[in-house]
Amino acid sequence: MTEILVLIPARMTSTRLPGKPLAEIAGEPMIVHVLRRAQAAKLGPVIVAADSQDVVAAVEKAGGRAVLTRADHPSGSDRIVEALQLVDPERTVEVVVNVQGDLPTIAPYHIRAAVRLLEDNAVDIATLAATITKDAERTDPNVVKVVGSPCAPSRLRALYFTRASAPYGPGPLYHHIGLYAFRRAALDRFMALAPSALEQREKLEQLRAIEAGMRIDVALVETVPLGVDTPEDLATARSLLGGRP
Repeated sequence: MTEILVLIPARMTSTRLPGKPLAEIAGEPMIVHVLRRAQAAKLGPVIVAADSQDVVAAVEKAGGRAVLTRADHPSGSDRIVEALQLVDPERTVEVVVNVQGDLPTIAPYHIRAAVRLLEDNAVDIATLAATITKDAERTDPNVVKVVGSPCAPSRLRALYFTRASAPYGPGPLYHHIGLYAFRRAALDRFMALAPSALEQREKLEQLRAIEAGMRIDVALVETVPLGVDTPEDLATARSLLGGRP
């Protein structure tokens, strides 16, 4: 398709789970699990954008590549932009995939599903969602919902992202999965925008793109990967992938 680079932001200073990228799961740091799943997608080079030399060392020990970025970035998007500037100063990369470093169960084919949406030249940014199947998630503000208009089988054009239960009425609700594939030009434009009103109200960075008129399409997948944010999530990941409870 085009030159694709997968970047995995990794931040050691998580409030709820400090040192999260290096948390051991089945004998390896969590960031290595994410790295290997991203590599298995076979889209192009995979690089970890780390805020700690310890993370860089762990990735390199596992045979991967990592770059050290500033520790004070306000978001993962800012971190991947710095990493992109470090590894691709000549701007040969045309598609940038941001895979969160706390998704140790992300399926490689789900990553590919997001990137495939960019084969449509009208799409600026691609992401993922899955149908909510647990009633509690429908009203949980920690579960971000995407409101979208179907535009093809298993595909939505995103109209809004919210922490509320939406849309109203009978029908499915969709759990947004925070993985993004950007056209390089779209990433440049997105990062040049000031934080928007709805972004600040909902605390959802992707609304900045929606408010600016950028098109985000969503590939619907069958499951939501486990996001590791708490010690309880880490215990679940260890149960799923093996290793101590």
